[in-house]
Amino acid sequence: MKKAKDILTSNNVVRAVLGLAILLTLIAVALVVSRHIGGGRGYSENVYKSLVTVESGDTLSKLLLAQGFTNNDVLQIAKVLKSDADITSLRADNDKIEFVRTDENSPVSKIVIIPSPWRQVELTCGDAGQWQCKTVDIERDTRVVYRAGEILDGDSFYLAGMRAGIPAGILAEVYDLLAFEMDFERDVRAGQKFSVLYEENFSNGKKIDNGRVLAVEFEALRGNVKMYRFKKSDGKTGYYDENGNGAIKSLKRTPINNAKVTSSFSNSRKHPVLGYTRAHKGVDFRASTGTPIPAAGAGRVVARSYNRGHGNYVKIRHNGSYETLYAHMSRFAKGVVVGTTVKQGQTIGYVGSTGLSTGPHLHYEIIKDGKHVNPMTVKLPAINNLDKEDKKKFLEYRKALDKGMEQLSKNPNWFIQL
Repeated sequence: MKKAKDILTSNNVVRAVLGLAILLTLIAVALVVSRHIGGGRGYSENVYKSLVTVESGDTLSKLLLAQGFTNNDVLQIAKVLKSDADITSLRADNDKIEFVRTDENSPVSKIVIIPSPWRQVELTCGDAGQWQCKTVDIERDTRVVYRAGEILDGDSFYLAGMRAGIPAGILAEVYDLLAFEMDFERDVRAGQKFSVLYEENFSNGKKIDNGRVLAVEFEALRGNVKMYRFKKSDGKTGYYDENGNGAIKSLKRTPINNAKVTSSFSNSRKHPVLGYTRAHKGVDFRASTGTPIPAAGAGRVVARSYNRGHGNYVKIRHNGSYETLYAHMSRFAKGVVVGTTVKQGQTIGYVGSTGLSTGPHLHYEIIKDGKHVNPMTVKLPAINNLDKEDKKKFLEYRKALDKGMEQLSKNPNWFIQL
């Protein structure tokens, strides 16, 4: 199987995709034949298998005893799972256990615990009666797909993305990426086009889940936004614009995704409660009471208090130049106090209407060098920039990725296999 960098070249994209189309046809035929032969998870020639999905209230002991194991067996198996596979409990509605016998009435000879589609733990009993286990990683069949759409009248980005066939989880990740550059309430207009290149993970010809977002493009009001996922020589991965500059900013313009802007930054706004005109030093986002408020960037909490204007508010210092403030909270997040170090995206409180407020919303401020700036227009500092050598590699990779996307855009049912 070729690596992505080998496949995503101008000379190989067409051949790779056409070859994969033929391969998929053969796989489809093979799958049809296999279904007619029999197989399945229940019976095979010399093995009987039964699959149990862990439900609420189930324990390892309960499930093993139901299969005829003794209490001593249960203790030994639990000990082996803890020491060799780091499994101490089972998760309801997630984990599965397969019991293997030579026939329906024989004792269990093998146990397979399946905590995820990509990992399983196999337990077998040796001749001396001692249980042993090994962890098996399931190989992923990763396919890169391309989806594109257009904003129509009355659309949100989410609705347009779903119509384009982009899964909800991928859309949420794209929201998080683009929120560093644009405001989804004010920057989305009919006629704008967008595209996403992302991974889909398959096993035995069946899609299991989605992988990583590899590239995003959006025709925003302030200019085309492009982001590419790239792994640096030190092994760290980040997103970069088409010139190799860090696309992930140290702060997000809109902490709450898809929240409607109800009041913009202004030097002279009539206050809805006080009734007179004064500066509005932030942006207000409408959201229902209790909506989690994530930190717009990593930093340290320097204020967590209440005052008449802001109500419950939190202030975070991000570096020597930038601070952010979040006001009108209904309550603070547990463990968030002055001095707490928070990560970007970590919940610091919940939307409310405390202080001088006419309804539940988040008032969000960015302070640069002690002066309030407009969160929607201020140029935000990027993080995780590339050095000279990595930037050279990135630009080569980006050109190959662009050519791959061009081919996939013309053939939306094709994919590139990694």
